[in-house]
Amino acid sequence: MLFFHRRLCSLIIIDLKIGGLVYADIGQMHLYCNYARVHWTQPDENPPIGLILCTQQNEALARYALDGLPNKMLVREYLTALPPESALAKEVNRARIILVRQAELRRMNRKK
Repeated sequence: MLFFHRRLCSLIIIDLKIGGLVYADIGQMHLYCNYARVHWTQPDENPPIGLILCTQQNEALARYALDGLPNKMLVREYLTALPPESALAKEVNRARIILVRQAELRRMNRKK
């Protein structure tokens, strides 16, 4: 999937993997980022960012394979089944509290 993030002023390339992370996924994303940088990125934009979403994240593999690469790439794990309803409700409530606090802080900073 290819998106453009307005605030980052950068293309975001997302690769959704059905299985766990393998080193070839990182090489493939590196290729995508290089191609996008050369052929799709405009002169006033930042370099593309790659995001690999997989069902099992191998943190050691990700750390060693991504270290030293010139492209900005991230690896994250996603869930293949929803957590219990109570856990979802708790997370939604936690996020709501954080957003309310942030809005209050912004209002206070504007008044100063």
